Amino acid sequence: MTSPFYNSSHDALRAHVRQFIEREVLPHAQQWEDDGAVPPDVYRKFADAGLILPHIPAQYRDGRPHAASVSSWDAFHTMILVEELSRCPYTGVQWHLSSGTALGCNPIYVFGTDEQRAKFLPAASRGELRFCLGVTEPEGGSDVANLRTTATLSDDGTHYVVNGAKKWITHGLWADYMTTAVRTGAPSSGAKGLSFLLIPLKAPGVRRRRLRISGLHASGSTLVTLDNVRVPAENLLGKPGSGFAMIMANFNPERLALATNALALARICADDATAHTLRRKTFGKPLAENQTIRAKLASMERAIGSTHAWLEQLTYEVSTGQHAMQDPVVGAKLALLKVQAGKVLELCCREAQQIFGGLSMTKDGHGRHVEQISRDLRVFVVGGGSEEILDDLGIRILLSRARL
Repeated sequence: MTSPFYNSSHDALRAHVRQFIEREVLPHAQQWEDDGAVPPDVYRKFADAGLILPHIPAQYRDGRPHAASVSSWDAFHTMILVEELSRCPYTGVQWHLSSGTALGCNPIYVFGTDEQRAKFLPAASRGELRFCLGVTEPEGGSDVANLRTTATLSDDGTHYVVNGAKKWITHGLWADYMTTAVRTGAPSSGAKGLSFLLIPLKAPGVRRRRLRISGLHASGSTLVTLDNVRVPAENLLGKPGSGFAMIMANFNPERLALATNALALARICADDATAHTLRRKTFGKPLAENQTIRAKLASMERAIGSTHAWLEQLTYEVSTGQHAMQDPVVGAKLALLKVQAGKVLELCCREAQQIFGGLSMTKDGHGRHVEQISRDLRVFVVGGGSEEILDDLGIRILLSRARL
């Protein structure tokens, strides 16, 4: 069925990404997740397919065309990219390929100088430089205004000396640079004292350690410790003290991507469970002939369909300029959408587990995707802002705009 949201370029991109995932990723994804890494040659193939930073202008991609020769990239292209990458039910593998560099480079593209963009973005799009985003710290993530990692400018103004730690850093094990939120102001300066620095992760004083977590093994979630790390002053993004605004600006596209990712995984749960109800027989008949089982399938379809419609509506608002990505009302809606998508994923995964029974606990057989998703899904509920924080943030903004 045709949709007013999509055109032939969206269809071409969907086919391009789907072909790559089905050919290069899905046959090996479970092994890579077990290994805790994706082979470097696959990352290079991902870059060669035009799938690293596909949204940035050609001038920062060595003049190469967008993936699938898309001439004008919009928010729906980004949504489709995330949806198709999410056809891989191993989120750690997805994020190894796409999330680290995308998150780390977005502030460079949006807030960097022309010189910084020219220095870092082409090499990143070729897969030659890898990035990660460093905001969350061991002491917490949601209270970014009070982060503790410090960056002190040298007396001669040539470099910063950075001390602190960042935790839960996706792709941190392999990144060459960490786009890092640091405190350049006084300890009491709050949000006004934050800045963004591009920290070379091979510099003296940087230590990296893989975190042992329940899922997402191939994403390389990392603890990065910074001990008197010297960073060139030219690696500062924007002006000193502008970091909080950059962090907030980065949250909205991140939350939109997380919501898209979560809904795509919910669809895998629903589809796999549906197929199982038609295949599996109990008491002499298919599971699908049991009304209780059909009710579970219906609850999944209602939740996915309605939330995906909201996702498309918000993507439309962003893509048409009806509301800019940084509009506070859009930010409020995206916060609530991300919460809703996480809840839908939790619902669909649980119902799929109930339908699969013991098969949902094994790494082999028809329930293996649901088993993996059950270990990965918490990142969509906690990552990018917990649902408690985001629910309150969203409704406070909407209440401030309400009129009696």
